[in-house]
Amino acid sequence: MVTSGGTSGTMGGTGGGGTTITIGRTNGGPPGTTGGTTSYAGVTGTTGGNTGTTGTVSASGNRGTTGTTVLQGVFAPTGSMTAARYAHSATLLSDGRTLITGGDDGNGSALASAELYDPAAGTFGATGSMTVARYDHAATLLPSGMVLIAGGYGDYGAPAFQNALLSSAELYDPSAATFTAIGSMTAARGSHTATLLPSGLVLIAGGYSDNGAPAFEAALLSSAELYVPALGTFTATGGMTVARASHSATLLGNGMVLIVGGDDGNGKALASAELYDPAAGTFAATGSMTMARYDHTATLLPSGMVLIAGGYTDNGAPAFQNALLSSAELYDPSAATFTATSSMTAARGSHTATLLPNGRVLIAGGYSDNGAPAFEATLLSSAELYVPALGTFTATGSMTVARASHSATLLGNGLVLIAGGLDLNLNLLMSAELYE
Repeated sequence: MVTSGGTSGTMGGTGGGGTTITIGRTNGGPPGTTGGTTSYAGVTGTTGGNTGTTGTVSASGNRGTTGTTVLQGVFAPTGSMTAARYAHSATLLSDGRTLITGGDDGNGSALASAELYDPAAGTFGATGSMTVARYDHAATLLPSGMVLIAGGYGDYGAPAFQNALLSSAELYDPSAATFTAIGSMTAARGSHTATLLPSGLVLIAGGYSDNGAPAFEAALLSSAELYVPALGTFTATGGMTVARASHSATLLGNGMVLIVGGDDGNGKALASAELYDPAAGTFAATGSMTMARYDHTATLLPSGMVLIAGGYTDNGAPAFQNALLSSAELYDPSAATFTATSSMTAARGSHTATLLPNGRVLIAGGYSDNGAPAFEATLLSSAELYVPALGTFTATGSMTVARASHSATLLGNGLVLIAGGLDLNLNLLMSAELYE
């Protein structure tokens, strides 16, 4: 067991052949707060490693110090997906399974297939198909337990890499394992964001739109809209202050939505940020990041701060010769400011960031360029943890496969499911693994 406040200890377990690891959690106060001792001894889950292998989850705390821990985790293979895919979506369902939808087939065409990951069995199984093949879409779990699938790129039988952007949307019903088309968005969108609001509505913002032209002729959107589940329709809301795509959208503790960075449509990164106020239905500027970036990650921390990490930037370089970033920063909602925090151990883009039950953030995979132009990037299997109490990143176990444009989903048992993506040779991956 690891206890903040200086008590030292260890936690561990063995993995392999489906061995169940059960590690307790004691709590003397909510994570990220003071006035109580919070102890974390890990998570409960089932590994999917080979028989005879051993996985270890360990941590140590320095006696006499406050909240100083170093966490070492491991990745272990789990069952493979039924189809290789990247630029797909992964959504944790209310019953604990994970819904994987769509993606790119590696040949410039979109996939309509979908599958479910069962954490108890450690396996994937097919579940219906979407009404429209799509990738780089948005998937949002609704309060009803249904999943809203909206927008993205679809080929409609067009030549590879001449895909059209989609305004269509559909709902996945877990109880029936079916997809059903619903009303379309007010605009076709890809590389947009979708955020569930406290009211149950879904905010759709920005992205590229082509009005039926090939995707490479797309224009950038500042518009936004709301999905109203009770009506099954989309309706326009106030527009963003800046048109952007490949940005991030984070629901804050105060109910506002933080929109950060993105691509300006001309191969340049944006540093600007804005807030959406659901009560007023409007966007307003809020500070600027310390570094312009797109295709980054944004994670709400237990403290209410937002961690912005990695992504691509131009740093004044010619358009489309952008460099990858190791830098990270924090957004403070109370001050409406961005402040640099320590850098990641590696520059990353097309990576994932997952808030763990212990309040740390797992950063995994992605492309890295070591300062070279982004098109000379290599692929990473490495992973690292952001420790909010220290404001630092520390290396953790590496993935079994280097990958980018994959998905990462925190499961109900506290493990993180990593699925699909591209490998070092730009081949699609069917493989999946668990971080524990």
